[in-house]
Amino acid sequence: MKTQSVLIIGSGVAGLSCALRLPSHVEVTIVTKAAASESNSRYAQGGIAAVWGEDDDIASHVNDTLVAGAGLCRREVVEQVIKEGPSRVQDLISLGVEFTKSANGGEEYDLHREGGHSTRRILHSADLTGEELIRTLMMAVRSRENVVIHERAVAIDLITERWVARREGAIPPARDRVRGAYVLHKASNEVRTHCADVVVLAAGGAGKVYLYTTNPNVATGAGMAMAYRAGATCANMEFVQFHPTCLWHPKEHSFLISEALRGEGGKLIRPDGSRFMADYDEREELASRDIVARAIDSEMKRFGFESVFLDMRHFSREECAKNFPNIDAKLLSLGIDMAESPIPVVPAAHYFCGGVQTDVQGESSIENLFAIGETSCTGLHGANRLASNSLLEAVVFAERAATEITNRLDSLGPTISLPKWNVASAVNSDEMVVVTQTWEEIRRFMWNYVGIVRTYRRLKRARRRIQLVQEEINTYYWDFRVTSDLIELRNIATVAEMVVDCALQRRESRGLHSIRDFPERDDRFLAETTIKRRT
Repeated sequence: MKTQSVLIIGSGVAGLSCALRLPSHVEVTIVTKAAASESNSRYAQGGIAAVWGEDDDIASHVNDTLVAGAGLCRREVVEQVIKEGPSRVQDLISLGVEFTKSANGGEEYDLHREGGHSTRRILHSADLTGEELIRTLMMAVRSRENVVIHERAVAIDLITERWVARREGAIPPARDRVRGAYVLHKASNEVRTHCADVVVLAAGGAGKVYLYTTNPNVATGAGMAMAYRAGATCANMEFVQFHPTCLWHPKEHSFLISEALRGEGGKLIRPDGSRFMADYDEREELASRDIVARAIDSEMKRFGFESVFLDMRHFSREECAKNFPNIDAKLLSLGIDMAESPIPVVPAAHYFCGGVQTDVQGESSIENLFAIGETSCTGLHGANRLASNSLLEAVVFAERAATEITNRLDSLGPTISLPKWNVASAVNSDEMVVVTQTWEEIRRFMWNYVGIVRTYRRLKRARRRIQLVQEEINTYYWDFRVTSDLIELRNIATVAEMVVDCALQRRESRGLHSIRDFPERDDRFLAETTIKRRT
């Protein structure tokens, strides 16, 4: 009997959850570009949104999600995810995740409220929810004998049947099917061919495409870029969520100040202490993230502020330490006591609502290629993600993808021979300054031209720049031996191209896409923006 194999690219909440859901007789390989515990998920502070309290219900959470998504959510996906959410949260609790309990000492969980939510429904582990989820899931995955984790292994490209056919001069099949991936193992500096019956892209987001981001260095959009290069349909890449409150400090450039602080009464103020959110939305600080981020951006540009401030001085020193221990400790280490002084904050790139377009089981347009977590575009978020719905989406779609994979394992077809990586005549590069310079150039022009508020002229300028950069990268890519830095550069350039192309297609302002040339919503564009590379 043939042994089935599943390759999972990424070791965040989505990837680990999927691995745990697959049958024990399936060979599961996880490749992750850094240490296994390092992922975007790990840095999630706020929590996971789910209908949990007695005063909450499915309809309310569905409505809040649809309102935030500005008309572009797929309703059936929203209802599916929110309905299944409480069961998936209970699964996490059963695995050993320790969510914070209420202060009254009972068994009830403490529920936060965040922007866009009509009630308290955010389960959290203090302000280190992602770290707690990764700790628990990683412990469970490492106990599974059928799962192998390769750390410091950087996925390069997917291998599909069409690609193999073209390489061998054969007629490509009518529908493409994934067969594995090429992966650079950094310890041995060797590119290996990982064959697999099914590939799951769980590689997280792409915040490092922008100059200022809350994301860690691993968030370079590898899953999105590889899927696009392989010919998978991607969607809604113009909808990049900028978190309103990233710490503004010379020693820290990506530390997130959780939305939960505003949920607990934090107020946004100008340097003179005056509030401004009432000028932008009746919900004030609890408006959705797109509105708050644009408001802060407007205030900074209007008055020339380096930052605005988040005022938590209604909390005592003890309350700050108890409710937000991680944030409080970090701020104190930088000389900021939020019980005494407002916190300087600015918006920063945070989350991609677009990605690899999938069906309700998480499968892409390429057969047996699944995408889950931030890498995917499932239709849950629409034009703007509701706070703390991302971890919810990750665990729900991990379950659904694993179920679909399990159901089709016996009908996956025979294994085919895959070509080894072709090193050809490439030589080692001694010009890393070129990679560094290009990386910084992309991130800077994406921030300046394709940021929180855009113009059609700036988008066209960005497209011209990315076309030139792509030519340079392609020449460099084939002339020199592949390195992890070059792979990452190639990925952020691909993602940048996707964002710009989608943004140019959407000639309206909706959700996270705000363009001055087309400041109003236009329902002629009430559909997902899709892009697909010809293969």
